[in-house]
Formats: sequence, C-alpha cells, structure tokens
Amino acid sequence: MHPLEKFKYCPICGSSHFEIKNEKSKLCSNCGFSYYMNPSSATVALIFNDKKELLVVRRGKEPAKGTLDLPGGFVDMHETGEEGIIREVKEETGLIVAQAKYIFSIPNIYLYSGIEIHTLDMFFECQVNDVSEIKAMDDAAEYQWIAIKDIHTEQFGLRSIRAGLLKYIKQD
Repeated sequence: MHPLEKFKYCPICGSSHFEIKNEKSKLCSNCGFSYYMNPSSATVALIFNDKKELLVVRRGKEPAKGTLDLPGGFVDMHETGEEGIIREVKEETGLIVAQAKYIFSIPNIYLYSGIEIHTLDMFFECQVNDVSEIKAMDDAAEYQWIAIKDIHTEQFGLRSIRAGLLKYIKQD
C-alpha cells in the first residue's frame, strides 16, 4: 500500500476531500492544502578496524530482526546527516566517531508499523579512534568484524544495505 493511502483527512481542515494528486502528493479540494510525501533521511556507517575488517551488527528489532546490518538509522529533526550518523553509531555501539565522510546514497523502502517509509539512506565512511569500548546496544543485538572478502550481502536483511555494500565493494 502506498503511504499516501494511509492519510484520509486533510491535516489542516480535516476534510475527507484529501485526494491523491500524483505519486508523491495529496491535495485537499476543500482548503487547497498540498501535502508532499518526501523520503525520510537515514544514515549508514562503514567502520573498519586496524585489520581492515568491517563492523557489522545483527538487527535486534524488526524489520529484518536477526539479519546482519550496518550501524545507522534515521536522522532526527534539526540534525545534519553527519550528526545523525555520529549519534546512531554511539547509540548502537558506544563508539565515538571522530570523522564521518559522506560517500553515496541509495533510495530505500523501510517497512515500519505496516507503512512503507521511503528513505534516502546516506552512506558514510566513519573513523573511530578506539574500538576497544565497543558493545552492542539499542537496535543492535550483537556485533562482529568481517573482512570485506568474507561479506555475503544476502545475509543482510535490508535491500539498501545489500545494494550499498555491493556498490562499496565494487569501488574499493
């Protein structure tokens, strides 16, 4: 189901004449309000240790609970992408990101509470100074370090993570 179909009433006037205008917007024929459904911003961290192994976490929550993932998550309001990835890495691993360098983005659809949330997943290479204090927290059930040559993208539960890893590995 398209996310716009979930919104039945105009958020301004409450009218039920809130109709789909095109694939990304709805228009209220009562008050003229237009609502555009734009993607939510999300972040993904590529973190390597001294052995050039990639930090991978196991998802502790749905969607795709139990599958492999990379640290990251949604950007909060009033955050930059860099601030979002720094916060998410700390929440999920306890690691302090010293530098976050944007590398590319991939559009995604993230199923959350029965709604397909369109996201724009921004991938960052993140440098951390000390990996010794790492621990799995928040959405991460556990963590592991995997050499790039040993990455099997089919073990990752989210489409954009699989696509991002393939893209990263090909450019490396």
